[in-house]
Amino acid sequence: MTRLTVALPVATPLAALLAAALLAAGIPGALAAPLAKPALDQLVARTTANPPASFTAFLDAAAKADPTLAPAVRAYRARKPLQGDDLVNIGRLLGVYNRVHNHQAVLDSITEMVALRTVRDEKVPQHENPAIVDFGKVVERMAKDFGLQYRNVDNRVFEVTLPGQGKETFGILTHADVVPVVADEWVLDDGTKLDPFKVTRVGDYLYGRGTIDDKGSIAAALYAMKTVRESGVPLARSIRLMIETTEETGGDGMKYYRDKTALPEYNIVLDSKYPAVVAEKGSGALTVRFPVQATDGKLPAIVAMAGAASANAIPQTATARITGGDPAATAAALDKARAGFIAQHAAQGKFTIDIARNGDAVDVKVTGSSAHGSRPEEGVNPVPRLALFLQGAGVQFADNAYAHAIRYLTDLYGTGYLGEKLEVGYRDDFMGPLTISPTLIRERNGKLEVTANVRMPRGSTPDALRAKIAARVQAWAASTHTTLEIQHDQGDWMARDPKGAWLSTLLNVYGDTTGLEAKPVPTAGSTTAKLMPNAINFGPAMPGKKYTAHNAREYKEVSDLNLDMQMFTEMLVRVGNLKAMQ
Repeated sequence: MTRLTVALPVATPLAALLAAALLAAGIPGALAAPLAKPALDQLVARTTANPPASFTAFLDAAAKADPTLAPAVRAYRARKPLQGDDLVNIGRLLGVYNRVHNHQAVLDSITEMVALRTVRDEKVPQHENPAIVDFGKVVERMAKDFGLQYRNVDNRVFEVTLPGQGKETFGILTHADVVPVVADEWVLDDGTKLDPFKVTRVGDYLYGRGTIDDKGSIAAALYAMKTVRESGVPLARSIRLMIETTEETGGDGMKYYRDKTALPEYNIVLDSKYPAVVAEKGSGALTVRFPVQATDGKLPAIVAMAGAASANAIPQTATARITGGDPAATAAALDKARAGFIAQHAAQGKFTIDIARNGDAVDVKVTGSSAHGSRPEEGVNPVPRLALFLQGAGVQFADNAYAHAIRYLTDLYGTGYLGEKLEVGYRDDFMGPLTISPTLIRERNGKLEVTANVRMPRGSTPDALRAKIAARVQAWAASTHTTLEIQHDQGDWMARDPKGAWLSTLLNVYGDTTGLEAKPVPTAGSTTAKLMPNAINFGPAMPGKKYTAHNAREYKEVSDLNLDMQMFTEMLVRVGNLKAMQ
């Protein structure tokens, strides 16, 4: 009887070392276990320190370091069909190679994309927006340079395709448009001013509008497609990247595209979070309009207010301007009330109040903490805090639209965001609670508009929620003798159960790469996944971290971007070669 003694270094995965020992001992059938964390981390560290000149050189080094990978490498080089763990390992090796080899190129591409101000301009259709047109040209140039097929669907969707051997296609959806910014809010804690449309790297953070939503994902996906094409790994189905241009403002670009193009039967959306999103809340905008009224100047009057630049963002700051009456007395009364108000509400989140004289006007600014509109719990909303402060400061304001607005915000919202005062709150065990947060205040067409961002989970319907909210607002208007109009546009929630290989593959990619729990999750966000058949969101936000999309000082962590590059590449190889998606 022959005994085989194996010494196991602590840092090396047990399965890989056992397989290597079996190979060394001449025992047939020794196969590599799938690479996983921390073996992948060790491979990244080793190859980052000594970047490979090519994928061939990278594979040579990987097989030398781990002999159990040799059969997969030989099969790949022989262009044999890759199956099982060989397919997994080649996909993972290719992902690490892409991450190491194209890291700087992806950063450069994100910088170029962020510089294009793809914010929707109400003065021109989005498909005629020069920034959108230019974005399409950037994607076209990259696609052609990468040997990929490009198609521009009337500047509504930019389409990039990596052909496969079969008739099936799976889709990847992202978006090129971004939400507006309040430039004054883009200031770091140390006073450094940022340009929202210029990528600024500070440590591991890439600051800039769109870095995480969605331009980082676009760059990472394009380089993943480039890497897979250049590798020659065969794909059983084609991969179609679709870059939509109106996601932040309703998705009419995707609706146009659907009328012109057959959609892939299965789709992966890179616009939410990991591990894999199978349910989304419905996004809505509740707008209440108050008629603008003139005042005689005898009493102090609120003549301007501002919050977020878009309804789907919790703002960093909210401001009000007061004129008329005795400005010095108004400023003194507000200043006297400030400390007590901050102390009263400090337990609900840190915020500050600044009061300044500006000629005959008094300016009030409340600074909170910005967040994505779907995640109000991650921010401190300054809009209702401004209203509560003005309402309770002991100043008698002139009766006008702004006075009505601050009472509306005080009576029906307060500092809560779960619909408590509106009496419309409910929750779903998987998708979480309804949230409703006032965000946008502006004058338009002779009316003062106050808009709240609504996120509706399973448990109601858009019609039922609209009716309930309208009844509550109208009852308040009647009791306070306030004239107003209500407009409530409410999207529906989505919940799917995509069982089978498609979902399990995404979860396996994420779990083995990160070492974190991999299970289907819901999101409070609302994406154009709702407009696609069989769509799952896969990244880019990591669990347990604040999602900075729509925030002032939006950023993408470089370490997370590297993981995107690695996982997107493996995803293409493995989903592209599934025998069946379900």
